[in-house]
Amino acid sequence: MSPKRALHLMKELPEWLDPTPWFPNTESTDKRAIQSAILSENPTERELAMMLSPAAGEFLELMAQRAQAITRRHFGRTVSLYTPLYLSNFCNGGCLYCGIAGDRRAKRAVLDKEQLHHEMQAIKDLHLEELVLLTGERMPEADVPYLRDCVAITAEYIHNVNIEVFPMSEPEYRELADAGCTGVTLYQETYDQIVYEKMHRWGDKRDFFSRLDAPDRALRGGMRTIGMGALLGLADPLHDMLCVYRHAKYLLKKYWKAGVSISFPRIQPQLGGFAADYPIDEKMLAQYIFALRICLPDVPLVLSTREPQRVRDGMAGLGISKMSVASKTTVGGYSDDSEESTEQFSISDERTIPDFCEMLKEKGLEPVFKNWDSTYREPAHYHGTT
Repeated sequence: MSPKRALHLMKELPEWLDPTPWFPNTESTDKRAIQSAILSENPTERELAMMLSPAAGEFLELMAQRAQAITRRHFGRTVSLYTPLYLSNFCNGGCLYCGIAGDRRAKRAVLDKEQLHHEMQAIKDLHLEELVLLTGERMPEADVPYLRDCVAITAEYIHNVNIEVFPMSEPEYRELADAGCTGVTLYQETYDQIVYEKMHRWGDKRDFFSRLDAPDRALRGGMRTIGMGALLGLADPLHDMLCVYRHAKYLLKKYWKAGVSISFPRIQPQLGGFAADYPIDEKMLAQYIFALRICLPDVPLVLSTREPQRVRDGMAGLGISKMSVASKTTVGGYSDDSEESTEQFSISDERTIPDFCEMLKEKGLEPVFKNWDSTYREPAHYHGTT
């Protein structure tokens, strides 16, 4: 891509996401300034940039202590649990990094209503009360009418029903909210428009700005919560983490009655063999989690079963306040032993719910299966504030 095209892309960013002022601060080597940023009661964006910088890795223990204290102040010793359910892996998208992209030789499957009832009964037997329903990009096999029916069925079993699917229009989000959906998870993947264009070779997902605006449409359409994040490994992680922070702050200000959470997914092995251009090791991941916790003290931070057992054990209650458990990335994975070829990516933490809860209890933490009741499902209609 030409420099002229790159400059054009950057100029199109909304004012709240303009990253230009951050760049000089991510290279800070002033140890006293970094330490002061970590201990600050109200960190600024500049101080967040310092905490994300490579030089701040020297202060990882101090950051961990600060993150833990803040987490306990706002979330106590609790860790909320949820699980994902893949409804379909049909997809026409051209994402280079995804195991179910349209050009992957994956076995395609979609749950019908009877199969979904079986899945929901199996999940209900696990005593979980928060579920995320997932699909690939918009397809005839899994469009909005299909999702509406799936949400309605799921709401018969589970109190808190969320979706992680393709971006929709505001009326479509309202339709799902009316059916019982309470929240949307939607990763921007990367906020670097040049990398974004490279990674999304074709399909609706190629529209960077439609995806960027989707959380606004979801909240205006009646959703109560937004889960967000960047797929770590696609682009410069310092840039993406700063953009995630700015995006979260923007949503929290404009839709102040809504809930916002942040996840930290890293590129994992998947069908197609994509390798991260910016590998994120465990120390870097911990540093980013601690920095975001220090700067967003009351925002739930989420870590999924993408991560190995040792990482999840170490992060539980140490910045992270919410985790997935007993996850399956196959379509129909809870009531059946589905074939591996339907997986989107590999699961790293395969512990059962009792084993995972035992780990939490040994760390002095309390697993929370339900912190939200279905009596509050009436859609919220946020118009935002300026």
